[in-house]
Amino acid sequence: MTPESGDRAPDPADGTDTGTPAANPYARTCPHGTLTVVEASGEIDMASAGALAEHLSAATAGPRPDVTVDLRTVAFFDCSGLRVLCRAESRARERGGRLRVVSESPRIRRLLRASGLLGRFPPLPGVPGQRP
Repeated sequence: MTPESGDRAPDPADGTDTGTPAANPYARTCPHGTLTVVEASGEIDMASAGALAEHLSAATAGPRPDVTVDLRTVAFFDCSGLRVLCRAESRARERGGRLRVVSESPRIRRLLRASGLLGRFPPLPGVPGQRP
């Protein structure tokens, strides 16, 4: 799923393409200081994982990316979403950065534990540096 350049979010300062994908029903990217927050929502499954992957690919494209994936408003998350997280985390690590996950959902914690990924993605209760 490769968007056309017209699908990118314009830079509010001058209207140019920022390289950040436009928000969609499943993901949006929000800068938060030096941190990039990708907020996922709805149901992340085989049909929608590409929309999340697009945002994570852009967020991990630069050097030393510091990305947090906020899953607090996700209603459903399956192995398609896990695959996207694993790819993005590997890419971030290869570039000297990191990717973390925010979730308070017992279902997501169980999925991470059952898949053996709880150690790789220990869920944070909130976005670092963001007030509750």
